[in-house]
Amino acid sequence: MVRFGGLWCMRTAFDRGPPQETRQVDQIKPGTDALFILLGAIMVLAMHAGFAFLELGTVRKKNQVNALVKILVDFAVSTIAYFFVGYAVAYGVSFFTGAEVLAAHNGYGLVKFFFLLTFAAAIPAIVSGGIAERARMGPQLIATAALVGLVYPVFEGVAWNQRLGIQEWLKAATGAEFHDFAGSVVVHAVGGWIGLAAVLLLGPRANRYRKDGGISAHPPSSIPFLALGAWILAVGWFGFNVMSAQTIDKISGLVAVNSLMAMVGGTLVATLMGRNDPGFAYNGPLAGLVAVCAGSDVMHPLGALVTGGAAGAIFVVMFTLTQNRWKIDDVLGVWPLHGLCGAWGGIACGVFGLPALGGLGGVSLAAQLLGTLLGVAWALAGGFAVYGVLKATLGLRLTQEEEYDGADISIHRIGATPEREVSW
Repeated sequence: MVRFGGLWCMRTAFDRGPPQETRQVDQIKPGTDALFILLGAIMVLAMHAGFAFLELGTVRKKNQVNALVKILVDFAVSTIAYFFVGYAVAYGVSFFTGAEVLAAHNGYGLVKFFFLLTFAAAIPAIVSGGIAERARMGPQLIATAALVGLVYPVFEGVAWNQRLGIQEWLKAATGAEFHDFAGSVVVHAVGGWIGLAAVLLLGPRANRYRKDGGISAHPPSSIPFLALGAWILAVGWFGFNVMSAQTIDKISGLVAVNSLMAMVGGTLVATLMGRNDPGFAYNGPLAGLVAVCAGSDVMHPLGALVTGGAAGAIFVVMFTLTQNRWKIDDVLGVWPLHGLCGAWGGIACGVFGLPALGGLGGVSLAAQLLGTLLGVAWALAGGFAVYGVLKATLGLRLTQEEEYDGADISIHRIGATPEREVSW
């Protein structure tokens, strides 16, 4: 009851406003969302350690230090490029304002930037594996700034922020927008196809392919480190995919289980087709996880299993063709793993996301094909432009002597093991 003048009246639910519990939830949600996406950012940041150890374990010992340093410094350059340029290109958001504004809503806007930065920084981390053992570090860091500041954010804005009206056109033409929940195409295919352009412009490692047609084996330096890198990536991937919801109320256990099933499918098929080779066995789960990113929120788990298994097959077959028949010296196989499996994931979303195959719907195969082709074309154009200009002006490769000595000694003046340290 409430008194108005001399009268007592019944207070209704409309008079009281939202229940106290609702008000409390509304007050807590901004902080919960900020924490949710911050945890995702930390998990994806940890994946960059996975990139580093995967490359460290795959390259020869004389290039291990370089693998570790490149990933770290690439991330630092990516942060600067994305903070000052790339994020504004993709989302139209600038950070040139007061800290009071930036801290609004528990700083959610800032941690969202952090989360999306870790995606953007995956582009140079992917490329790094393809051009390992013979690339100069300075030009690669310049390429990182250009890729993360300009090339990647343009397609990111198209796919995830309605830039340039392309999504609107796709919906009008096909009945659905291009759907890429966690970046099979936006991140992985774009990174992989940029990597292919860089590898082709750089050329193979010295003595990798002999004049008599033979192939010199360059076996991995450390299977344990390779496996460690793959495990770190696989674990972090559940932050990469699940936290792509970006707010706590949109979290989906379907994304988590689909990621798991695709990982398992990729592992089993790659191990079988790769005849128990540990390199294939440990890249298989990564192939499956790359492919499931796009449709992890709309597929049935069985569809995710098939998607991951097909990706494992794609990686084994295409890595073998790339290295042995086509003689493209893509050291970590970033084009088959990220470029091709990422493109497959974009297309698979339009297949296994359909209700007829157990999916949630809301996707179109035509839109997925067109969006995937657009991402691939943009990545190739950007990759050839950036690395082509650098090759013509600064040069991309170490000298023959530097490559023979290894990037560790030539660039960092120290080896990964003490028996080959030098003084200066």
